Amino acid sequence: MLEDNVADAELIKFALREGGLLFSLARVDSKTAFLREVEQNTPDIILLDYSLPSFDGLSALHIAQKSFPNIPFIFVTGTLGEEVVIEMLKSGATDYVLKNRLSRLVPAVLRALGEKEAREERHHAEERLRKSHEQLRALSVYLQYVREDERIRISRQVHDELGQALTGLKLDLYWLATRLPKELKSIQKKAKTMSAHIDTTIQTVRRISTELRPGILDDLGLSAALEWQAQEFQKRTGIKCLVVTDVKQPIMDEELNTAFFRIFQETLTNVIRHAQATRVEVSLRKTGRSLQLQVQDNGRGILEHEMNDTKSIGLLGMRERAALLGGTLHLKGTPGGGTTVTVKIPIARPKEIEIAYHENTHRG
Repeated sequence: MLEDNVADAELIKFALREGGLLFSLARVDSKTAFLREVEQNTPDIILLDYSLPSFDGLSALHIAQKSFPNIPFIFVTGTLGEEVVIEMLKSGATDYVLKNRLSRLVPAVLRALGEKEAREERHHAEERLRKSHEQLRALSVYLQYVREDERIRISRQVHDELGQALTGLKLDLYWLATRLPKELKSIQKKAKTMSAHIDTTIQTVRRISTELRPGILDDLGLSAALEWQAQEFQKRTGIKCLVVTDVKQPIMDEELNTAFFRIFQETLTNVIRHAQATRVEVSLRKTGRSLQLQVQDNGRGILEHEMNDTKSIGLLGMRERAALLGGTLHLKGTPGGGTTVTVKIPIARPKEIEIAYHENTHRG
């Protein structure tokens, strides 16, 4: 309590006791004593007189706020003008009580302490929510890494082991067919049919392997992979898909390439499912120190509530992929005028993002 009048200080203590409060109170009456008390103790509440001979309550308020920004400050003072009251409240005072109306002091103290407790609880809840969000993001990073790693492993096994086994089987069948007597036409015909089935199966294996992880992404880079995916999309759906890029040299960043490619795949999936489009235009460009992918269709246009729908796991995954690498993803829909997806990710990412990404992906 900053109060230079001993009699007033005793009246304030009496009012607090009469109100049923149990408390310990340190009274100071100078700037030096106030500073010493602030440095040594953490109070639950600070009571301030507005005007002292060598010090004033507003100055004390500004000093205390630096150390205790969340602690309530109540002015207990004499008659005040409206302008002074407004100045006190703007400066961060919680409340004020006139000395000739000390019956208001205890309710003001209880209300201030209650608000303080609510603020602290809200702060703790926000901190728990922030930590939970960080943990979920870390889990998302790890799961994406594991899934991509598993796709690469399965793709290679399917392509190499199953593909080689089928190729060996075809060679054995050819060897057998060339040694069959010519008069056994039905058996020779069956051998040809089996060979055709093996060829179809080999093509299926290659398709599955490529869908799991296209080798072109690792061998020729992002631009080539986007063009290949656009061609496959056009063949499969009949929707025209044009890719324009000014990125000539392959970018040697596996995480960046994978993020853009998977976002592109998910965008094309959404075009098939929802857009009702007949044309898709794609551009990949360097903008400053970032890489920007833009996919625009001429469909019905995504609606506002669809962009923010928490059940849209595909959109959430796209945003998360970009955010994990320090990038952004924006959606723009025009009713009847199509949807535009714009992804922008730094090529040289901040060091802390790189560290966090690799710590999360290699954890466990």
